[in-house]
Amino acid sequence: MVKRAGSYEILHNERMRGGDGVVDVEILLTPAEIYDKGRLFAKMTLMTGSSIGHHVHEGEMEAFYIIGGKAEFSDNGELFTLLPGDVALTTSGEEHSIRSIGDTPLELIATIILK
Repeated sequence: MVKRAGSYEILHNERMRGGDGVVDVEILLTPAEIYDKGRLFAKMTLMTGSSIGHHVHEGEMEAFYIIGGKAEFSDNGELFTLLPGDVALTTSGEEHSIRSIGDTPLELIATIILK
C-alpha cells in the first residue's frame, strides 16, 4: 500500500485535551491499517502557543517524534524542551502535555499503541 501526501484525513482539534489553540492532526494510518494494535498514527502540527492539554494514558502508550519546531513537554510534571529528532514516551499510567514554544510551528509524529 502507498498513501500519497495530500490524501490524509486532517482533523482540526480546538483546545485538544483542554489545551490552547488548534492542533491539526493528519491521520497517516487508521487503527484498522495497524491491525487495531493502536489508535493513532498521525502527524500533528501546533502553531506557536498551541498545546495539547495535560492528560493520563491508561492501557496504552504514546510516543512523540519531533520533526520541526520547539516544544515544552511535561512528563509527569517535569518540564523538558524538545527539538527536532527528540522522542518523548508516555507509558500506561503516566501523564503528559505538550506546547509549541518556538518561532515556527511544532510538527511531530504521534503514535498511540495499546497495551
